[in-house]
Amino acid sequence: MNPRQEKFVRFKDWNSDKSSEGQFSTKDWREFGEIQNNIIDDDKKCLDLDRKLEITASVLRSFTDIFYIIHIIFQFRTGFIAPSSRVFGRGVLVEDAWAIARRYLSSYFLIDILAVLPLPQVVILIIIPNLGGSRSLNTKNLLKFVVFLQYIPRVLRIYPLYKEVTRTSGILTETAWAGAAFNLFLYMLASHVLGAFWYLFSIERETACWQKACANVSACVNASLYCDDSFGFRNFLDNNCPIQTENATAFDFGIFLGALQSGVVDKSMDFPQKFFYCFWWGLQNLSSLGQNLQTSTFFWEICFAVFISISGLVLFSFLIGNMQTYLQSTTIRLEEMRVKRRDAEQWMSHRLLPENLRERIRRYEQYRWQETRGVDEENLICNLPKDLRRDIKRHLCLALLMRVPMFEKMDEQLLDAMCDRLKPVLYTKDSCIVREGDPVDEMLFVMRGKLWTVTTNGGRTGFFNSDYLKAGDFCGEELLTWALDPHSSSNLPISTRTVQALSEVEAFALMADDLKFVASQFRRLHSKQLRHTFRFYSQQWRTWAACFIQAAWRRYCRKKLEESLREEEDRLKDALSKGGGSSPSLGATIYASRFAANALRALRRNGVRKAKMPERISPILLQKPAEPDFSAEDKL
Repeated sequence: MNPRQEKFVRFKDWNSDKSSEGQFSTKDWREFGEIQNNIIDDDKKCLDLDRKLEITASVLRSFTDIFYIIHIIFQFRTGFIAPSSRVFGRGVLVEDAWAIARRYLSSYFLIDILAVLPLPQVVILIIIPNLGGSRSLNTKNLLKFVVFLQYIPRVLRIYPLYKEVTRTSGILTETAWAGAAFNLFLYMLASHVLGAFWYLFSIERETACWQKACANVSACVNASLYCDDSFGFRNFLDNNCPIQTENATAFDFGIFLGALQSGVVDKSMDFPQKFFYCFWWGLQNLSSLGQNLQTSTFFWEICFAVFISISGLVLFSFLIGNMQTYLQSTTIRLEEMRVKRRDAEQWMSHRLLPENLRERIRRYEQYRWQETRGVDEENLICNLPKDLRRDIKRHLCLALLMRVPMFEKMDEQLLDAMCDRLKPVLYTKDSCIVREGDPVDEMLFVMRGKLWTVTTNGGRTGFFNSDYLKAGDFCGEELLTWALDPHSSSNLPISTRTVQALSEVEAFALMADDLKFVASQFRRLHSKQLRHTFRFYSQQWRTWAACFIQAAWRRYCRKKLEESLREEEDRLKDALSKGGGSSPSLGATIYASRFAANALRALRRNGVRKAKMPERISPILLQKPAEPDFSAEDKL
């Protein structure tokens, strides 16, 4: 994974975390405020709207919608991992703007647009003031419809974000308390939503009682339920819809009687009191699975109570199950990591290792844990059947091998043999993978990260060559030449370069014995075309070719200089021979003498340079890399 891809992953995690956090933390209590715009004036027995709460809810809704819009913009600018390019659990980052836009437009774009539409603001600030006499009743029904309608696309978007957060957030997957706290937060959020619905349905039931009582009185019309109407029926509604003394024969309020008796729906109670009282009601009944609810015979009230009971059972089981899962699996895995870390610390203290070595060991163990989560991948794959192991290896390694140009034209049988013997390896930053002059025991195929390779041609003065390796490159090509040579000795080849990791590196290693086995079993590796491809992409052959071209260029420049000096010397001789027969003038004699002196001085300098040139060029000329000879094998 290159640095741009690493930044993308970090940005994607941040985007998911912040989007889900904003939606979880502000969405429901903000819509609770929109619901609580409807209030009851118990003194007048009428419906009204809380104007301050209307404006507050609209402003907060607009503020949180800004983050929704930013989230939509980010979706058009955030790359994605192509599913068809998966390599070892990771893939190639797609950064094409048209591909990103096409993918987003065909997936969640329409849902995000429906979720961000300012429908509540339009209803509260534009539609409600123009409704007329029956404003409160229409407002209540319209707000209920709008809030419920926008719940659908928002829940559809929250769930994928929740899954992404739980998958990518390390603190939720590595610490038991964070996972338990997150699930407890979801449990409390559900309690808050139920409390908001309880508040709304309480107003619904009281207005239903008023409408039922007014049905038999011609003067009591729906407009009379609006607080701006000058005609009130307070005493009449008090007698037909009593709330202070329960009277099931007149009207059974069921589970909503507590909200009416406590005054939580009345305009005299402050918003914080309403908020926390409804939240406590939802948490209490969700935790008790609705066992204390005394419902009426109203159908939708019974459905609401059943929903509370089932939701409480599901969420409580979900909470307990997740807490148990985190406390068992994660804690056990973390405890194993702590034991290994403690053993490593004791061993380092016993061996009196210096602090820099201890820090490198700690950094490697931490990086390996982050990448593998404590799973021994190699042993896990080795315990699987051969065909399944081959398919897994092809999925993990084939795409990486095909990125190496020298392996592009190999057949499937040969690629399967190489994939089966590739082993995943990890290197931390500043790790020295191989040093110049050390035996090469593995060929490394880089999957992600950046490495620095340098050679000094055996430590000779005046020679230095360096290059960078990235995902898709390889090193240790000396081992391939050794493996392809049918007459190679048992001694491993010597590395001509030093390779060091500049960042965390994830790669596949092909060991010397495995590469020798593959080369001996499959003679297709001996093809001339494959050898030419290997030379073209080999760092060793490239360095030798560059030095060879440089030496040839210097020889050419030296030859051109010698030819120019020889021509000047010939011109001088011709000029002197022509002027020798007659008595030359004084000026011509002085000019000829000066020219001869300059030419001789240049020839002397050229002679000294010729003497020193072999000493300076010889170290630059690298020894030609070894090339296996298959002629004897072909004759057999």
